Amino acid sequence: MSSDLPRKLVAEALGTLLLLATVVGSGIMGVNLADGNDALALLGNTLATGAILAVLITMLAPVSGAHFNPAVTLAFLVRREIDARTAAAYVVVQIVGGLAGAVLAHAMFDMDLVQISTKARTGVGQWLAEGVATFGLVATIIATLKARPSAVAAMVGLYISAGYWFTASTSFANPAVTVARSFTDTFSGIAPVDAPGFIVAQLVGALVATGLMAWLLRGEDS
Repeated sequence: MSSDLPRKLVAEALGTLLLLATVVGSGIMGVNLADGNDALALLGNTLATGAILAVLITMLAPVSGAHFNPAVTLAFLVRREIDARTAAAYVVVQIVGGLAGAVLAHAMFDMDLVQISTKARTGVGQWLAEGVATFGLVATIIATLKARPSAVAAMVGLYISAGYWFTASTSFANPAVTVARSFTDTFSGIAPVDAPGFIVAQLVGALVATGLMAWLLRGEDS
């Protein structure tokens, strides 16, 4: 297993990089084309993000499990499906990959490579939304792995696409994404001071989903 770890880490870094390049880049493109219509910009952002998640999970799940998300890695750690050393390494490369993805998006649009977001996203409603968003994401992954593993990529893409619209926070649902989005002063950004509240809510949502799914699916046939 140890000989496979470098491949797994590259897969996690690459997947998170491409995810963030898509989230940030499609946000920039959406704003550029929407002529001030935020709903249209969000729609473009949503479609691109849901699509790339389905692609990346299909591509890289056989290598690393395609977490691309410290909250998902935490869920699998709690379920004892990944060891603590590997989980810690996953989280590091997910964050690094996410930051690199934001920089890549900026480079593609000829913007300053390193930015600090000024977009405020805070308050009880936003934190609750992030808890709900991450709860639903982790529940979707765990339950779909049990019911139909081949459908995980599609279900995650669809869930996040829905989450962009039914949550007040537009469903970050990912601590690595949250960190990276604090370093882009674009449509998808979040002010660094607001990021910790999102991350705490995401981790709580992931833990609640992990516990509930363990009980709910107990005894079900795989």
